[in-house]
Amino acid sequence: MARSPGLRPRGSLTYAKPPLSLDKLLDRLSDRGLDIPDPQRSARYLRHLGYYRLSPYTIPFQQGQSDHVFREGTAFDDVLDLYVFDRALRLLVMDALERVEVAVRAAMTDHMSTTYADPHWYLDARHFGNRGKHSGLLQIVRGTCDERLRGTPDAGEDSLVHRSALEHYLTTYAAPELPPSWLMVETLTIGQLASAYRNLGRRADRTAVAKSLGLTAPILESWLQTYARVRNVCAHHGRLWNVGLGVYPAIPSSPTISWLVGPDALPERSRKRLYPVLVSLQSVLDSVSPHSSWARRLHDLISARPPMNLAGMGIPEQWADEDFWRSHIV
Repeated sequence: MARSPGLRPRGSLTYAKPPLSLDKLLDRLSDRGLDIPDPQRSARYLRHLGYYRLSPYTIPFQQGQSDHVFREGTAFDDVLDLYVFDRALRLLVMDALERVEVAVRAAMTDHMSTTYADPHWYLDARHFGNRGKHSGLLQIVRGTCDERLRGTPDAGEDSLVHRSALEHYLTTYAAPELPPSWLMVETLTIGQLASAYRNLGRRADRTAVAKSLGLTAPILESWLQTYARVRNVCAHHGRLWNVGLGVYPAIPSSPTISWLVGPDALPERSRKRLYPVLVSLQSVLDSVSPHSSWARRLHDLISARPPMNLAGMGIPEQWADEDFWRSHIV
């Protein structure tokens, strides 16, 4: 079979590993040196979490050999504790991402609608640089609208459950065919929102949207790409604390952007870890939610974690002493 251009080569082996029962999976962990004092309890966690969701959290406790043997004294609860921490971290990151994402949606629709006095500005291809991507945007919005009309009608106004704004528009107005901007942006994923922002044809528009979030246009473009990846990890309940994201936030050079102050505040080894993502989220929150307790909650979550966790996230040991964080934590 011909390989699509741009794809890396596939492996050459055939997967032939048989599925294993919970008891056999526990035996495998035990044979590798993991202390399992309560097999029934551990089996219950494996049943509801899944062995292959939990297994990446065992890697930091292994000796680093191909046989996956655990370091002496490692217990099942050590692995479970790391999983629970990562889950709490995902929820906290999602809290910040929600605020940032909502703020970007609002900034783009407010600026474009009022600047051009047109609530349906996005229908005009002249606002976009790439006409093909603009057509793709309209296709996405049209598909969402069609899906809504194919679905079961929302409850009427006399019910405790009210119709959605999109349903109201589609069942009330015939033209324009597609909804106004403030409804359109709600139909987009954060990745699609990032693509729409990046495709705005005028630099002045991109700059104005970014400025409302305390950023420059190139920085917002970069950070949105990273946030799309992070949100995808969180939404699918994936491992976050030491995952390789593949795309990381650009480091701002403009003094107008809230960022770390000290010259050693972001070591080179930390730039491809989660830490600069956390810093970037707080940077945007400084503009869109300046009284947020997010930094304090982040500090409470990670301050008691072992050095292994800090290293996996790329967080310097004395991170909380940095001026950028201190004012939010104290």
